[in-house]
Amino acid sequence: MDDAARVPAEPVAVKGASTGSYSWDCGRNENGHRNTANIVVTPKKPGPAHHLHDYIGNLGVRDDTTVGSLAGQTKTTCTNGDASTYFWPVLRFVTEGQDQHDGPVQVPTSLTMTYYGNPRGPVLAMPRLLRAQVGDAYAMTDGGAHTRAWWSCSNTLDRQTMKYPACEDGAEVVRIFDFPSCWDGRQLDSPDHRRHMAFPAEGGGCPMGTFAIPRLKMTMSYAIPSGTRYQIDAFDGQDNNPATDHGFLVNLMPEAVMKQVVSCLNTGKRCVTERAAS
Repeated sequence: MDDAARVPAEPVAVKGASTGSYSWDCGRNENGHRNTANIVVTPKKPGPAHHLHDYIGNLGVRDDTTVGSLAGQTKTTCTNGDASTYFWPVLRFVTEGQDQHDGPVQVPTSLTMTYYGNPRGPVLAMPRLLRAQVGDAYAMTDGGAHTRAWWSCSNTLDRQTMKYPACEDGAEVVRIFDFPSCWDGRQLDSPDHRRHMAFPAEGGGCPMGTFAIPRLKMTMSYAIPSGTRYQIDAFDGQDNNPATDHGFLVNLMPEAVMKQVVSCLNTGKRCVTERAAS
């Protein structure tokens, strides 16, 4: 994997830190829940046809959905009753001789979701309807200050890149979303959909004026045959660059489940909610 950087070590946790984790299963979007909507940035408006999103969690997201209208819908792909929505641009194979946006959409072979705590202290519950995003869909044209697009290969997870990795035969392409986990304690959203949230500072603590909440890390793996071209759906002018990768969440996790998440994190437990056998 060329131009990859070694993953930095996690900060050392202090006494009283929230060292636990909570993992749960929302599937891999096996049911093909996709559309061009972005209910956080452009509610009630479909996006351009060449920027398609994958969804897991809440099954109620359509082109005309808003955060408010989603709040009353509870059907979800998550096994623990989490009615939140999580979405990101689809990944496609690039078919030679065809429009680059017409390649077949790839479903991840695996998708893991885990909440982590904070190495400097306990976490607070994530508030209902909080919106968060990671990455920058316009990184190629706005300077890339918010770029947080990490890729790897399943056999070299200690190294990451912001380019599309060419993995060895038998290894899968890995895509990572590590969401911001410091909240201003007041706003559920902000005009740029970023300022109410922040990433932890060096050492793991939250910046002044923000509070630690559960840190969501999503990891997706894709079976990409050696030599096969692939790319994410991106906006015009972004060259389908992997640095423009991004993800969103809208929190609608039931209060009782969020309470369990916080308890697992703050007491140092490793909690796992498994998918029921079919």
